[in-house]
Amino acid sequence: MFKRELEVALEAINSVRELILEIYNSNNLGVEIKEDNSPVTKADKAADKKIREILSGAFPLYSLLTEESIDDKSRLKNDFVWIVDPIDGTKDFVAKNGQFTVNIGLSYKHKPVLGVILIPVTGEIYYGVEGLGSFYLKNKDAKPIQIHVNDKTSDLMTLCSNFHSNQTEMDMIAKHSDVIKHQRKIGATIKGCLIAKGEAEMSYRFSSNTKEWDTCAMQALVEQAGGFILKFDGTPICYNREDVYNRDGYIICNRKENFLL
Repeated sequence: MFKRELEVALEAINSVRELILEIYNSNNLGVEIKEDNSPVTKADKAADKKIREILSGAFPLYSLLTEESIDDKSRLKNDFVWIVDPIDGTKDFVAKNGQFTVNIGLSYKHKPVLGVILIPVTGEIYYGVEGLGSFYLKNKDAKPIQIHVNDKTSDLMTLCSNFHSNQTEMDMIAKHSDVIKHQRKIGATIKGCLIAKGEAEMSYRFSSNTKEWDTCAMQALVEQAGGFILKFDGTPICYNREDVYNRDGYIICNRKENFLL
């Protein structure tokens, strides 16, 4: 199931890597500030356009929700919705620290069933597909390696944002210092990738400024690797909502025992 969707999502994500890197390595990122005070660059816009063309060309009956295009609310009546962030971690992109991703997720009846994530600077790809599992590719030509969260419930590593950590998060980490022993800063959905791969155990997001395209692909990846992305009431995030903000925040964790509040 979703084999063709995976093939097309991989095609789309690989089609924009060179385009993104060309702008990233230039002296003209074309940075603008949007109404929500978040940055957007020429790379965001160009990658968004290319990905939309490929996805809609292959699946004309599926709806699209992407960060850099107008939200067509007719998607609310569609069971299938592609949810795309052409560059997740635009602040990391502008800072040129390499820690940004391209995210393509697919929601079916409000549930994330497929997620493909590219780290353009390294060429690494992560994907998760319902019923298939989660996989890692060192580059687009590499053989996929199945990945899974680890089973640790002590000596935990938590991943923090380069730009969006806050005092509530720091207080929570301090509160559970008996089991959270390590912290690492990393950008974008790379946090979910590392947790899915078993290289870290958890990450908090207490702010309400993430949107569906920030988490859909990552949630599919983490869940199919055996982990969890949960709101603070213990329920998973659902998708294709009228309000696209993840206003409740969330926790990524390898095991439910590590749902620490």
